[in-house]
Amino acid sequence: MPFFLEAFRLALGSIWSHKLRSLLTVLGNIVAVTSIIAVVTLIQGMNVAVSDAITSEAGADAFMVERVGIITDEDEAERARRLNPRITLADAAAIEEYSASAEAVMARVEQRGRVTYRGRELERASIEGVSGGYIRFSNYGVEWGRLITPTEVRRRRSVAVLGWAVADRLFEGENPLDKTIKVEDRHFRVIGVSEKKGAVFGRSQDEFVIIPLGAHQKIFGIRRSLSLVVKPQDPGEIERVMEDAVVALRIQRQLKPTEDNNFGLFTSGTILGLWESATSGIFAVLVGVVALSLVVGGIVIMNIMLMLVTERTREIGLRKALGARRRDIVWQILAESVTLSIVGGVVGIVLGLGVALTIDRTTPVPAAVEGWSIVLGVGMTGAVGLIFGLYPAMRAARLSPIEALGKE
Repeated sequence: MPFFLEAFRLALGSIWSHKLRSLLTVLGNIVAVTSIIAVVTLIQGMNVAVSDAITSEAGADAFMVERVGIITDEDEAERARRLNPRITLADAAAIEEYSASAEAVMARVEQRGRVTYRGRELERASIEGVSGGYIRFSNYGVEWGRLITPTEVRRRRSVAVLGWAVADRLFEGENPLDKTIKVEDRHFRVIGVSEKKGAVFGRSQDEFVIIPLGAHQKIFGIRRSLSLVVKPQDPGEIERVMEDAVVALRIQRQLKPTEDNNFGLFTSGTILGLWESATSGIFAVLVGVVALSLVVGGIVIMNIMLMLVTERTREIGLRKALGARRRDIVWQILAESVTLSIVGGVVGIVLGLGVALTIDRTTPVPAAVEGWSIVLGVGMTGAVGLIFGLYPAMRAARLSPIEALGKE
């Protein structure tokens, strides 16, 4: 161990005494590691933000029933919208009746609309109508006041729960509870303010108003398709409850065994899977860029180490004449090559984190630092230094002491 520490100490001294040359030598490593750290940090930040938003919307322990499933082809999506019937309260009732393992079924519908209070106006707030089952879902909560009760939903009462941003912009610090707002041209009494959810990619998740489903349909009509969210009694039985829901809906819609489902089912994990598939393409491109940069950086390191071997021929010959073994020479050159490469990796890590955190603070794109990406950056550059430093080290070890001492 003392030998290795001494070799690394000498390597650091050599790097410090030739700062500009060392910087130019590891420039490829710096570019590669900066790229991977910055991109990984940003993608992980986006993954966390998207995951939180999807989980907040659907719930981690629930699944959704939509008129159209997840379709990537626009023509197929248009055909499904044209042929698939609307999701209705009858579909929700069919699932509740058929599946004994379903704890709650919530129907909801969303429409952009105008919300006003004493001259203050939000033109395009999200107006969400919900059925009574929504109170059993953990992703709905209030910071002030209370939620809408199932009785108020059933009786289509004109009550509302505001998103945090809607309450803040309409009331500007005033207590919103028991105040009357207007949704489109209908009056609603505010009974609660939702917990703050934040923003995703700069888009606020708190600009919404929740009202009873019946009241929503009075304002916007009943022709819109509903969305159902189903929560199993046991999260581990979500697959079983999804199968029950498929059977219930096929019976409700009188589908024949040969006919395809005319509805879509998916979980938050399904949506996250699509997102991760998209980001995996970015990773694939990144791997190519990083690999090319590392190969270029490795070739530069190898050339510099060959030059250093030539410059230090007499020193190597003297060490061998004094009893240094071939492996001692190999370790000395390898230590300098690996140290030089890792120094470039560390600089790249610092620059990559700086780029990612700057983007996080100046744009809506979030960043999340991952420890494994830092370890990966150091490990890759260490491996590059080891691989591309091996040939110069072996060449130095094969030098004859007599010929080396005779070099000027």
